[in-house]
Amino acid sequence: MKRKLRMGMIGGGKDAFIGAIHRIAANMDGQVELVCGALSINKDIAVDSGRSLFLPENRIYTNYEEMLEKESALPADERMDFVTIVTPNFAHFAPAMMALDKGFHIVVEKPITVSLEEAKKLKQKLDETGLLLCLTHTYTGYPMVKQARELIKDGALGKIRKVYVEYRQGWLSRLSEREGNQGAAWRTDPKKSGKSGVMGDIGTHAFNLAEYVSGLQVTKLCADLNIVVEGRNLDDDGSVFLKFDKGASGVLIATQVAAGEENNLSLKIYGENGGLEWHQQEPNTLLLKWLDKPTETLRAGSAYLQDISKNNCRTPGGHPEGYLEAFANIYKNFAQTLSARLEKQDVNKNVVEFPSIEEGIRGMAFIENVVNNYEGSQKWTSFNI
Repeated sequence: MKRKLRMGMIGGGKDAFIGAIHRIAANMDGQVELVCGALSINKDIAVDSGRSLFLPENRIYTNYEEMLEKESALPADERMDFVTIVTPNFAHFAPAMMALDKGFHIVVEKPITVSLEEAKKLKQKLDETGLLLCLTHTYTGYPMVKQARELIKDGALGKIRKVYVEYRQGWLSRLSEREGNQGAAWRTDPKKSGKSGVMGDIGTHAFNLAEYVSGLQVTKLCADLNIVVEGRNLDDDGSVFLKFDKGASGVLIATQVAAGEENNLSLKIYGENGGLEWHQQEPNTLLLKWLDKPTETLRAGSAYLQDISKNNCRTPGGHPEGYLEAFANIYKNFAQTLSARLEKQDVNKNVVEFPSIEEGIRGMAFIENVVNNYEGSQKWTSFNI
């Protein structure tokens, strides 16, 4: 590409957390520039946010409908190339569908929609238009997560037997949604978050990570959900027993009431020959545990890593990389793919990848299957899409 990709943003104004993360990630590799935005449903916040980001006055919009209409009417060499949607869950589907109708590629926060039905409709529209969709499952952007996936794919651990994934947070240990915490308020509101609280917010990350690294898919599950904090309207804690294809089994734990925990996501996978272990709070390290020899410690930035892992490292070994860099890897891979398409060129899909609609659909199916199993009378139920 002889120019940067032009990005628009829906949501993510100065009163939001994740919008700033997206902008940092998109900007990190110099491939993307923010050119317009409908940054809040509050008109004053939308305008103030746009001005603080130095957007042109005529490209600061106060609703996404106006933005998509006016951007699509601009000349091809001026309009945005793609739009990033960083609104709460319930406000993903409508702007995504309209963006596709107007010919814009999409980056969208997870979970992809508020229901499996919406996700399927979005896939149908995506198939009709042939446009690109990137789903920001951030943790797949870590180099050592990709290294773990490649090792399993290459058969290093042998046949996979056990998968354990835990995502522990403590920030909802009190009734924060009634203490002025807006992030807590919408995440615990079924009308805005969807059928599940903890499984929609962080359980989907754990589920995605387990399937992504193991290369397996969940076929059956047995779920338990809890509302631990009295007065809350959605679950804030849960555990799920999992059965995978090819004979593996596992456990997924997601909780937001583990007081004192920050963002403690961990993954352990065991095969016939050994296991691996990765922790999000120590992301540069991957442990390989062998049945008949000492544990190995693999580190990001090292020459012995797989090509896809090295392609997603940014600094020499020993220089910490974390959440922002992993997030930026999602954007980098999406931007390289979109730029290649616009230039009518190919990308090396062995090293350039990002989550898309299929991961979005499976994530929504996970939420709905967990809730249906918990509310039903059967101990184990099939994973249905």
